[in-house]
Order: sequence, then structure tokens, then C-alpha cells
Amino acid sequence: MRTSIYKFIEDPIAFKQQLVSWGQQFREITFLDSNSFSDEYSNFDCVLAVDAFTSIKTDYHSAFEDLKQYQQTTKDWLFGYLSYDLKNDVEHLESNNHDGLDFADLFFFQPKKIFLLKENQLEIQYLNMCDDELEDDFSEILNYTNSNSIASNSVEIQQRISKESYLDKVAKLLEHIHQGDVYEANFCMEFFAENTKINPLEKFLKLNEISQAPFSVFFKNNKQFLLSASPERYLKKEGENLISQPIKGTSKRFADPVEDEISKNSLSLDPKERSENIMITDLVRNDLSRTAQNSTVEVKELCGIYSFLQVHQMISTITSKMDSKYAPVDGLRTTFPMGSMTGAPKYAAMKIIEELEETKRGLYSGAVGYFTPNGDFDFNVVIRSILYNSAHQYVSFSVGSAITSLSVPEKEYEECFVKAKAMLEVLQ
Repeated sequence: MRTSIYKFIEDPIAFKQQLVSWGQQFREITFLDSNSFSDEYSNFDCVLAVDAFTSIKTDYHSAFEDLKQYQQTTKDWLFGYLSYDLKNDVEHLESNNHDGLDFADLFFFQPKKIFLLKENQLEIQYLNMCDDELEDDFSEILNYTNSNSIASNSVEIQQRISKESYLDKVAKLLEHIHQGDVYEANFCMEFFAENTKINPLEKFLKLNEISQAPFSVFFKNNKQFLLSASPERYLKKEGENLISQPIKGTSKRFADPVEDEISKNSLSLDPKERSENIMITDLVRNDLSRTAQNSTVEVKELCGIYSFLQVHQMISTITSKMDSKYAPVDGLRTTFPMGSMTGAPKYAAMKIIEELEETKRGLYSGAVGYFTPNGDFDFNVVIRSILYNSAHQYVSFSVGSAITSLSVPEKEYEECFVKAKAMLEVLQ
């Protein structure tokens, strides 16, 4: 079905930029970049998949079942996304908030052309129908210089929820928590710009440069773009093993090394941040148990502290062994949406945040990733990301924080701006 060849890449960092720039000519693109982050679970440093041979695009109704059938029928590489609003397929929920982006709830494509880079070794896989283009394409990539000159307008960012309204909404969430409706809820707000043109590749390269996140993505489906500097893995399947790595807990980076170390240590000891993380770790343990072999759910690391260019983060790692009676897509369906972006208990948290938020989340707090031909997969969490619909000339990014009984509304508001810093810098 596919022709596969290997090439030695002398300068992988330069090659990655040539690769994503060359890919812009295609209608469908998924570019994944680990930014050389040290991750024991990572298979590739960078992946580019372009040019759909087949695809699936649907709303949330029976979306996971449709995806399961597509994946089992195709038995090939598939790249795409799960939007947050697939929650409505999993539970009796609705999404009625404002949507300026108009992305489908689910989109995956089977690419004609795939490039898989690990250190200096590049594997190129082309469908046999176009494998005669492989050598010419590779030569073109090596000599590629980006000539995309579409200029970005000055972007006037607006805030969907005012500070006063934000504080009021968090106070209402705290009432729910004190009444015992939820223990934790992830509350998000949108920043947006209308009647705006941006150069998506230019903005992605800048965002990636200042963030260097391990799950960065440039995604394009015709007129719809995702520019992501996500630090978070949602779920990976490798053989029978499932790995989830929720992030809960954030602190600022500082230029001064002493101040930076204090911020990092404070995060590791902060009772509010630790309780956030532990509650979601427990939720993920429960989610993974739904498809797990008996007694195989395990917390590999609890509340580990990891430093990225923009922030320090608290990350836990939970694993399980999947029962063979479940299909790969069942691993996603039974854990979606990821607990780090909902709260606990998950169903109650999703109901409450839908009432209080003012924007349909769509692809934000969903997941982007891929399936391999043998049914393995790896998906990120779509956070620290810019979304753009060039047909609507609408740019959007959202940020949020976990509200618990220990939350101080003003501090939660400040945390949102810590997370928004990179996107604001790139757009303004």
C-alpha cells in the first residue's frame, strides 16, 4: 500500500522548517514537532502528513463509532482531531455557546505523503499511487525557501469575558464546589479578533520558537488552521499500553535563575496546585480502568515538575494495559474529553462550565494526533493554541485554569494571562 524509504538528514532543525514550509501547498496538513523534548514515550521528533487520499468529517452524532469504522476499514495512517464538543456524543450534553470558528466536530484524513523524523533518520512513506513523486519531492524540500508573503494584519485582540464577569463566574463556580456539586472545574475564556488576516505559518513558527513545546502542531484543513504550542499529552496507545499525562499546576518562568527556581519549588509545594493535579490523576485512573485489564492501572509519576520556555508545569503519568476486547478508538471514547480540561466529577463539571463559559470550545481543549496502521495512536491536548478560520477572518485562542475550593478568583485570572502570554506576543 505504501512505499517506504529512509534518508539521512544532516541538519534536522533546518529540515523541519523546510518540511513544514514545503507542506503549505497542500489542502490538508498535519505537522507535529516535539522540539527535541526528552520524552521516553515519544516515537518521533517530527512528523509531516499531507494531501488527503480519503477523509472523514462529521458532527458529534455517533462520531466515535464513525471514527472506529473509518480506522478499522482503512488500517492506515490517519491524522486529525477530536473537538471538545464530542462530549455530546459521549454524554447527554449540548454546546450552545458562541462559535466564530465553525470547525467540524471531528476530522481525520488518510495522507498520501508522510515524513517521520527521528534524530538524523527520516522515513518517507508514500501511497503507491504517488510514489513516483517521492524523490522529486524530497529534493524540492531540501532546496525549499519559504516564499509565502501573505502579510498579517495588525490583530486587535478582544476579551470575550471581562475581568469583572470572570471574577463573578469563578465565584459562582466556587458556590458549586462548596455545595458539593463538583470538586474541581476547568473554566476557560476566549480572546479573539474579527475581520483579521494572518499568515498562519509565520505565526506558528514564531509561537513554536518562543514556546518549544513537546506537542506542537501546525494543522490545516483548507481554510481552517490550528497553531499549537501544547505541552500536554492526552493519550498514547502503544501495543496494549495506554499512557496519559495530565497537566494541572502552573507557575511563571523568570529571567533571574534564583527567582525562577523559587517559582518552580513553590509550584511543587503548593497545596492548591497539588490537589488540582491529584484530583485529575484520580479521574484519569478511573477513565483508564474502563478499558483496562484487571489491576493494570498505575500512576507512574505523581506531580512531577517540568519546565518549558513560558511556564513551569506539574505533570502526572498514568498507564494501563488495554483489554484486547476493546478497539483502539474505545480507548479515546472512554477517556474523552480529557479530565485536565473538564474537572471532577467529569459530567457535572462539563455541565457547569458549559453554563458559565461564553464560547463553544470546539477544537480548543480537544486533541490532535494520529493513528498508525496497526491501531496505535498518540494525541495531544489542544491548549496554548491559536485557531484561525481564514474564510471567516476570525482568530481565536482560549485559556483557562482549574477552580478548586482553595482558588482565589484574582489569582486564577492572573494565571490565565500567564498562559495567554505566548499567544498574545505572537499575535500582537
